[in-house]
Order: sequence, then C-alpha cells, then structure tokens
Amino acid sequence: MTTTKGEETRRNILHSSLAMASRLGLDGLSIGTVAKQVGMSKSGLFAHFESKEDLQLKVLETGVDHFIRKVVTPALRQPRGEPRVRALFENWLTWSEYLPGGCPFIAAAAEVDDRPGPLREFLASSQKDWLGVLAQAARICMEEGHFRSDLEAEQFGYHLNGILLAHHHCERLLRDPEAEERARASFEELMAGARPA
Repeated sequence: MTTTKGEETRRNILHSSLAMASRLGLDGLSIGTVAKQVGMSKSGLFAHFESKEDLQLKVLETGVDHFIRKVVTPALRQPRGEPRVRALFENWLTWSEYLPGGCPFIAAAAEVDDRPGPLREFLASSQKDWLGVLAQAARICMEEGHFRSDLEAEQFGYHLNGILLAHHHCERLLRDPEAEERARASFEELMAGARPA
C-alpha cells in the first residue's frame, strides 16, 4: 500500500512531535513550535491538524502505536509465561531510552492528570491497557506454573509498573548511575516472590 506525500508529511510531523513531547511535555507542543521544528509554516501545519489539542492527541496516539510495536508485540512473540514477562520488562527499559526525553507518557501524565478532557481520557485509557497487559502476562505465568496459583495478577502488574516508573524517575531526573541496576534487582525480587515456593 503506497502512502501519499501528505500522509508521509503527517507521519514525519508526528514522529518529530513525539520526540519533542518526550523532552518538553505536551504543553511544549504548539502549532508554532512544531512548525518551526519541522520547517513548515503554521498554516501548512494547520492543514494536517485542526488545533493544538488535536496535534497533542495525535502525538499520544502515535506514541501508543510506537509503544505497542517496540514493547508489547515483540514480547508476545516470546514463549508464554516468565519469558514474556521478562521481555516486557526489558523492552520497556529500551523504550524509555528510545526518545530523547524518555517515556512521553510519564511526562504527559504529570500535565493532564488533573485536567479533564480528551487528552486525559486517552492517556488514562492507554495506561489502564498497559496495566492490563502486565496483569494478563502474570495470569499466563500462573497458568504455566511459573507463578504461584494464589498470586494477585493485578497487584503484580502494579508493582512491575512501579519499578519501571521509579527507574525512569531515578535515571532521568536524579541521573542515578545505578538506576538500571536497582530496577533489575527490584524486578528479580518481584519475580522471585511470585514463583511457587
């Protein structure tokens, strides 16, 4: 399937904007700043996006597409159970290094968590989906006998997501050189606690 020049331009705008959002947050994205970044006029950019909020929403959607392609889909190719959980963890660590400012969803969450509207609704929905992926991966581990049968899958997902968020905070904000080592140690403790006695 061939893409038109307009579709390719739009894709390039969104990829560039996603990188900007990872560094500047969603509020750092405006028609003017993005137009300057991609070398277009404001009116040229308006031809692709109706408003600043439309641009921001499309950037979040692009981010989710990238996340699924780089984190979730490769993990689902791994054998069921613990290998899949490990792949989700490893892929997320790689994902957080993929963009110049780290995970754009973490930056966006701080901006929109108290702001009702389409941006918050979309971001909250996508993050619930991610927690659902982690919980489902834990349930499959239980089915495969890799995790104990009385494990609370949602709680496991909550803890794993917490490790990833703490890693991002320590690595990006605190510049802790041991951030990854600490994340890996926490992950192994979580996995050990989930296995059958």
